[in-house]
Amino acid sequence: MQHEAIDFEHYDLLQDEACAQRIIEAKKMLGKRAVILAHHYQRADVYRHADLTGDSLKLSFLAAQTDADYLVFCGVHFMAEVADILSSPQQVAILPDMSAGCSMADMASLSNVERAWRDLADVLDPDEKITPVTYINSAADLKAFCGEHGGIVCTSSNAGKVLQWSFKQREKVLFFPDQHLGRWSGHQLGIPLDEMVVWNFDEPLGGLTPEQIKKAKILLWKGHCSVHQMFQPHHIIRFRNQHPDGIVISHPECSFEVCKASDFVGSTEYIIRTIAEAPNDTRWLVGTELNLVSRITEEFKSQGKIIQFMSPMVCMCSTMARIDPQHLAWTLENLVNGNVVNQIKVPESEAKLAKLSLDRMLKIS
Repeated sequence: MQHEAIDFEHYDLLQDEACAQRIIEAKKMLGKRAVILAHHYQRADVYRHADLTGDSLKLSFLAAQTDADYLVFCGVHFMAEVADILSSPQQVAILPDMSAGCSMADMASLSNVERAWRDLADVLDPDEKITPVTYINSAADLKAFCGEHGGIVCTSSNAGKVLQWSFKQREKVLFFPDQHLGRWSGHQLGIPLDEMVVWNFDEPLGGLTPEQIKKAKILLWKGHCSVHQMFQPHHIIRFRNQHPDGIVISHPECSFEVCKASDFVGSTEYIIRTIAEAPNDTRWLVGTELNLVSRITEEFKSQGKIIQFMSPMVCMCSTMARIDPQHLAWTLENLVNGNVVNQIKVPESEAKLAKLSLDRMLKIS
């Protein structure tokens, strides 16, 4: 039976522990009709309620496989869009707080990418020469752009495989929105740095000459993650001076200099797995989001592993942190009352093209 939707203002002043109890009760009442998915970067007081956890690639698979009526995504906007695109038509994707976005994703808009494509046409035929590749950390309309132009989506787990596939299609790649993941992945394939140039979307022709465009293998969009840009090579140098036997592991959204100075580089799932499989009593410096580092610090403490956050400054995914226990309780209790709040629905024509690029990724992953 459907009741009137509950306004969020009734939850805004609720204490976290009261919210936690209400979330637990609402989950019991909803049963298998609702599933809560949470990204590794999610804050601990929300992450504890998740049914399924993972990085972007894992959650892409899980969202497509679940048979729940409601997919409550404790992540950011683009993740809920992916859940909507990959799930069945009768399933409903929900984002507990609509303001949970991604600053990196916001650095590449469809209008800017389309303008770049038109500008490139002054130098070469992009539909013949360039495969567009968008990081999963991007809006659905950019995934649709890639679907329409023979392109593909990648994650931090599979960017290398995706680039190899892309070069089999066409000789160049336009990689957006994260330049660092694109540069590191290209470097891993042996592409020289001078053949990976930054496309500045604020400049005519991306701030490049026609000769630079013709020479380039990868055109890197001028975008970055605000969390991972905080990590610097001097953080690693200081750690190595203090702990010569310490091990450094970083996410490929970090700068090229940080990745190159690290012992291991990989996705959040890779970071967790690498530390889990390491010998006991090892010491680690980790260059990724604070909530994840704090979680694995506790998880592996019993194994004598000392895990240290790379930056002396606190830097977490502040936009994802907007999903708090209050918003999750509000979302679930509305579902108990038969009301859907904050549904994420990608327009059908856009979803169809976006699914093309996602399916290409899932096929090679």
